Amino acid sequence: MQKFPMTAEGLNRLEGELRHLKSEERPAVIRAIAEARAHGDLSENAEYHAARERQSFIEGRIAELESVIPSVEVIDVSKLSGDQVRFGATVTIIDDESEEEKTYRIVGQHEADTKQGSISLSSPLAKALLGKSVGDTVEVPAPGGARAYEITKVRFR
Repeated sequence: MQKFPMTAEGLNRLEGELRHLKSEERPAVIRAIAEARAHGDLSENAEYHAARERQSFIEGRIAELESVIPSVEVIDVSKLSGDQVRFGATVTIIDDESEEEKTYRIVGQHEADTKQGSISLSSPLAKALLGKSVGDTVEVPAPGGARAYEITKVRFR
C-alpha cells in the first residue's frame, strides 16, 4: 500500500471533511433528491438532475477520502529543524526576474492548496527546492520557460 506523507493539520482537515460529507452533505442531498422526485416528471426536472449530480460528487469525494486517509503517514513537522528544504518546510523565495517574494509550505499532495500558500511535495517547484538551503538558486521548468528563484528563508513551524 502506498503511503502519503501529510501534516497532522492536513489529516485533521481531511477527516473533518469526511465527517461533514457523511453527516451533513449526504443526508441533505438525499432529501433534495426525494423532494425533486415529488415534483413529478424526472426527465425534465432540473432540480432532480442537479441533486443527482451533487450526490455523485459527494459520493466520489467520500470514496476518495476513505481510500486516502488510511494510507496517510503523518509527519510531525514540529520536530523538524534546520536550514535545508524538506517536507513541512515553509520556504520564502524571490523570483530572480520579477523580484517578487513568495512563501510556500511544502506539504503532501492531498493537502496542497496554493491559495493557502501550500504546495505539493510532488510539484515542480517543491521538487526543485528539496534539499536546497538559504542562498541557493533553483531553476524551475515552466510553460513560458524556466524560472529562477533564490531561497531567502527556510523555517519549520
